[in-house]
Amino acid sequence: MNARPRPLTAALTVLALGGSLAACSGSSAQSGGDAKEITVYSADGLKAEDGKGFYDQAFQDFTAATGIKVNYVEGGSGEMVQRLLREKSNTKADLVVTLPPFIQSAASQGLLENYRPAGSDKVADGDKDPAGAWTSVVKNYLCFIYNSKELDTPPKTWDDLLDGRYRNKLQYSTPGVAGDGTAVLIKAMHDFGGIQGATDFLGRLQKNNVGPSSSTGQLAPKVEKGELLVANGDVQMNFANRPAMPHQAIWFPAAKDGRPSTFSLPYAAGLVKNGPHQENAKKLLDHLLTQEVQQQATTLAGGFPARTDVTPGGENAAGLSRLLDGVELFTPDWNDIDANLKSYVGAWKQATGS
Repeated sequence: MNARPRPLTAALTVLALGGSLAACSGSSAQSGGDAKEITVYSADGLKAEDGKGFYDQAFQDFTAATGIKVNYVEGGSGEMVQRLLREKSNTKADLVVTLPPFIQSAASQGLLENYRPAGSDKVADGDKDPAGAWTSVVKNYLCFIYNSKELDTPPKTWDDLLDGRYRNKLQYSTPGVAGDGTAVLIKAMHDFGGIQGATDFLGRLQKNNVGPSSSTGQLAPKVEKGELLVANGDVQMNFANRPAMPHQAIWFPAAKDGRPSTFSLPYAAGLVKNGPHQENAKKLLDHLLTQEVQQQATTLAGGFPARTDVTPGGENAAGLSRLLDGVELFTPDWNDIDANLKSYVGAWKQATGS
């Protein structure tokens, strides 16, 4: 397993895999469908600093097989969609990978082109868009983490986080900006019976919260060092972090009934509308859904295959299964969240003074 890369928040970093980075902002005549390159905008979490992560291997194999170079741009899920919007009149990206609800937002704003990649028939209906606007490529789940050196056991319920021991030792990434941060608000809505209950609680929790964070990836190192006792995360990221960060352990908050719960938060990919290299993007998306690459969703990424006909074995698969044992899985109403996300985030801001 490989540690998640350090988040790139101050500025988006563009990496070229398979060769030196070429400008991705040329005219369509200069960068048409025959050009041997593709630009991917992605939420962080699938690329490793040591070059041995899921994206690293998948992109390397893709370039070796096709000769197509992958230009990679990384940021928060919301950040990636906002960048697509800003560039709508001069599209630079070909493929975008974000967490829900931002992939749904990209689709509803007309930023994606419908495409059903090879193998998507093996992806469950809940993990892909009915019209083909997006398809999950790595399944994942919301989680929280705690410092296992400082805490003998993790908190059990949301209410436990109100304890004074967590004053300035708790932080979660920003809803509306980070995919995992938005997931915190969605889970709170589920556990507290709607947006009012969620914001009431998160408003009370603010006394312990360090403050906003645009990237969830910034939080795990702080938990590892003991600067934080608790933070939010996702299973794929934090499971992959274990070798480099042995003191950050995964847990799932429970509602008042004491039952821990979570929901699927997959990395979902969509073809960018009017992208300069759409044919290349289709080929890469097909590649990401091959059975071989889907196996690597567990062995390299620490996540779960999007294809239902791929069942990884080995230590990582067994460890991931144990993590979710006894955890209730629920499905958010993504249509409602997409339609009302702005108002939900606004309610959270008002409640927390953010």
